[in-house]
Amino acid sequence: MNAALGVIALFVIGALGLAVLARRGRTMSLEQWAIGGRGLGAIMVFLLMAGESFSTFTFLGASGWSYSKGTPAFYILAYGGLAYLMAFWMLPAIWRYATAHKLVSFSDFFAHKYDSRALGVLVSIVALMGMVALLTIQLRGLGIIVSEASYGSIAPQVAIWIGTLVMVSYILFSGIHGSASIAIVKDILILALAVFLGIYLPWHYYGGVAPMFSAIHAANPSFFEFPKEGLNLTWYNSTILLTALGYYLYPFNLTSVYAAKSASAVRRNTILMPLYQVVIAFLFLVGFAAILQVPGLKGSEVDLALFGLVKHTFDPWFVGVIGGTGVLTALVPGSMILLTASTVIGKNVYKEGFAPKATDKQVSRVARGVLPVFALVAVYFVLRGGTTIVSVAIFASSLLTQLLPSLLFSLMKKPFGNRHAAFAGILAGGAVLGFMMTTGSNLGTLFPAAPVVFKSLNTGLVALATNALVFVVVALLTPNTTRRAIAAQPA
Repeated sequence: MNAALGVIALFVIGALGLAVLARRGRTMSLEQWAIGGRGLGAIMVFLLMAGESFSTFTFLGASGWSYSKGTPAFYILAYGGLAYLMAFWMLPAIWRYATAHKLVSFSDFFAHKYDSRALGVLVSIVALMGMVALLTIQLRGLGIIVSEASYGSIAPQVAIWIGTLVMVSYILFSGIHGSASIAIVKDILILALAVFLGIYLPWHYYGGVAPMFSAIHAANPSFFEFPKEGLNLTWYNSTILLTALGYYLYPFNLTSVYAAKSASAVRRNTILMPLYQVVIAFLFLVGFAAILQVPGLKGSEVDLALFGLVKHTFDPWFVGVIGGTGVLTALVPGSMILLTASTVIGKNVYKEGFAPKATDKQVSRVARGVLPVFALVAVYFVLRGGTTIVSVAIFASSLLTQLLPSLLFSLMKKPFGNRHAAFAGILAGGAVLGFMMTTGSNLGTLFPAAPVVFKSLNTGLVALATNALVFVVVALLTPNTTRRAIAAQPA
């Protein structure tokens, strides 16, 4: 066993131990298991949400895209600021409504707001499809991290199976408390490592950040320019807007909101979250530093840029520390996805769809039973191979954002719409997105004579616009039955 592999093993064992100990003194009812009994304070909610946001997507994807794409990669840095601004006003209202009506799962909100169990099932299906894609990101990243950091001693497939087993085990035992306990350690480590690597690597190889950019520009003068087609400025702006709008439609983000003990805890969290955008900037610097030092990475190989550089730079034991920290960036969001998905299946698919009289104990039993099954589905997809981490993330965001019109219209002071409008909007947006994805079409192939500005729009935004339009039309033609929001209270 090399030094790096030994360090990674210690990280995994330590994380599992922390997660198991987190259960002490708690009886795991459905509410306690899924959302921590609604008792998490602002700092813990922040750590959970940061853990979900700062995952293998940013650990590997941010550095990989800055390495391969240049300026378009900055969309990853930009969308968070818009998302947190929306969240400052939106999330406390969601928390108040969820708490007043004792909602547990992501889909509960839609089912209760629109008084429709069937809508809850539809939302669950969309959410589960999105979460499969998101979980494949974490598992794929986990495989890359362990394989690269262990210098090939552990194959990616083996690492994926081990990581999945660890996540399933501690979530079944400790629920959300297990993820929260690991998030504390993980966030401290990732913050320190990102800042260190982002400063040290440009200095070590180029003598500073400015000389690094000068060297990249000399080698490829057009690298920091937007291309005229494809990932151009129109794509960039539309992708930022799409991702920001759908940021809190990631179901595990709302799980963290439900778990908060007060609306003020939720709001304070949105004020703290922009700090994590700074961390992403440091990882961009790592990707840029790798361009001239680890040349030639293509396709999905660009996700290896970070480890390709650090393995050339540091001793194996320190590579193991980086790898172990990277494993934690997969375990926290991956386990939250598993927890949220299994709760949605138990609460909204099983109970709302098949057994409306099921007790919380029965729902909890079903949720825990399907959790490993959902994990196996994600493992199947990730082992099939695929595209880059960022590309999968954009697809998942596009899909989940189709739930946004139904959410926002229900949060209005005078809620607008009904179950028919919600159904029609989600199905219309999903149909547009599904057509684009399955046929490989985009606006450029469908409208080749259109201006470049139009052809470069993110197709997910087009699907969202279709969704909103259909929602409004159907809502105007049918009676308004959306439940009123809980009156605003001081946060």
